[in-house]
Amino acid sequence: MTIQQLKYIVALDEERHFARAAEVCMVTQPGLTIQLKNLEEEIGIKIFDRNKVPLTPTLLGIEIINKAKRILREVDEIRDFVVNEKNLLEGEIRLGIISTLSPYLIPLFIKAMKEATPKVHFIIKEANTGQLMKDLETGALDIVIMATPTGNPNLIEHPVFKEPFIAYLNELHPMINEDFYEFQSEDKEELLLLHHEFCYNAQLLDICGIKSPKKVKEQFTYDISSIETLKNLVRAQLGFAIIPELSVLNEKERSLFKQFKEPKPVREISLVVSDSFSKKLLLEKMNEAIWNCLPDSLKKDFAYRKIRWNDSPYFVKSVSKFT
Repeated sequence: MTIQQLKYIVALDEERHFARAAEVCMVTQPGLTIQLKNLEEEIGIKIFDRNKVPLTPTLLGIEIINKAKRILREVDEIRDFVVNEKNLLEGEIRLGIISTLSPYLIPLFIKAMKEATPKVHFIIKEANTGQLMKDLETGALDIVIMATPTGNPNLIEHPVFKEPFIAYLNELHPMINEDFYEFQSEDKEELLLLHHEFCYNAQLLDICGIKSPKKVKEQFTYDISSIETLKNLVRAQLGFAIIPELSVLNEKERSLFKQFKEPKPVREISLVVSDSFSKKLLLEKMNEAIWNCLPDSLKKDFAYRKIRWNDSPYFVKSVSKFT
């Protein structure tokens, strides 16, 4: 028994004529007749007396048709409920965001979303990629803003923008006076990484063509998780960093920041949800709000190469330890 078959018997009851009922249901008359026969054979009851003109339902058929009408009304109510839920812009949303993006995007995003969705209350959690993906799968978070692709078949990704990486050099770096940065072999041991930011580190290693991370040549090992700390280490001439462009928007000293030549290395930033998430209108509003609050430099067309992290051996190895 199918919803479509129920629609057919209701139409037959209203029209009392096979040809007219078929036209109302936008199906061929033979097709409607076959579906009615299949339904009657399945339940073992004749719904219509075909020997009477006009077509007349049997006594049991009348009961079945009335029940079908109630079921179809409930189906319509479910459909209306789903549509309303998809378009509902109120309630509580648990939002996660990677820590390498949060300090720079969230202040802009909050202001834009206050105007776009004033009735939505966002609970924002900043964490590393591995934890955010776990929270999405367990239902602890509804939406995550993160670098993609995740490589996770249970998550749905909605790309929003591509953020270029730039090099932040200290004043002693040999390329400080160049227009663009190109990775040098001697830079390998100077590259500063973030502790526990596996996907971010894997992206940096990919950009520089490094197979495995190296400790800096000083006597210290840096167990840090903040891009701002990285920047301060660079200022202290303890290495150099490759950082996302949004992290330098408010920096006044621009000469130490070097763009890469095109195609620029970028990370894809997406809204990521579980495959059961239904609030599509909210995702559209968030996508629009994020895009509108971005600086013009990130909206321009440019040649790029997207840096992946899910297939990095370093990422896979590191995440296995984390999980």
